[in-house]
Amino acid sequence: MPTGHIMMAMSLDGFVARKDHTLDWLNKQPTDNDDHGFSEFMESVDALVMGSGSLRTVLGFGEWPYVKPVIVLSRSMTKQDLPEHLQDKVEFSTASPEALWGLFDQRGYKRIYVDGGAIIRSFLKADLVQDMKITMVPILLGDGIRIFGETDDDVDLELVSAAPFPSGMVDLVYKVKST
Repeated sequence: MPTGHIMMAMSLDGFVARKDHTLDWLNKQPTDNDDHGFSEFMESVDALVMGSGSLRTVLGFGEWPYVKPVIVLSRSMTKQDLPEHLQDKVEFSTASPEALWGLFDQRGYKRIYVDGGAIIRSFLKADLVQDMKITMVPILLGDGIRIFGETDDDVDLELVSAAPFPSGMVDLVYKVKST
C-alpha cells in the first residue's frame, strides 16, 4: 500500500497560508536559497494529492512547479477551471482518502505527498500519513489557514529529528504513530 508524507512550512502560530491562501510571508525569510530538502522530497514521491485551495495557491505561482502526477480532491473544481495548458497535468477526484489510496495502489504509487490543511487532516484521520516534515518559520501571522485543526482523536507523533537553521527556521520531522 502507498504511504502518505507531509512537507509543509508553518508560521510559529500554526498557519500555512493567509486566509486568501497567499504565501507572501514565506518570501520574507532569508533562506540563503536552502529549499530545506524540498527537491529531494519531491524526487522521493510518486504523486501529489491536494485540495482546491492548495491548487489555487499553486496556480498563482505562474509556472507549474510539478512534474509528478497531481490529484486534486474537490467537489467544486473541474479541469475546465484550469488554464488549457494544465488540463492534462491535473486529475480531479471526489474520492475518499481510503478509495484514493486504493487507486494509488493500483497505479503502483508508493509514496504520496499529501498537501493542504483540510486534505492533511482528512488523511491523518484515515491513518494514511506515515511521517511529516514541518518547517517552523519565525513569524506570527495572527490569522490564516491552519495546517492542523480540530481532531476527533489524538494524533500521536514521534520526533525523528529537529534541525535549526541560521534563518531562524527549524525543520521538525515526525513519524505518525499508527492507531
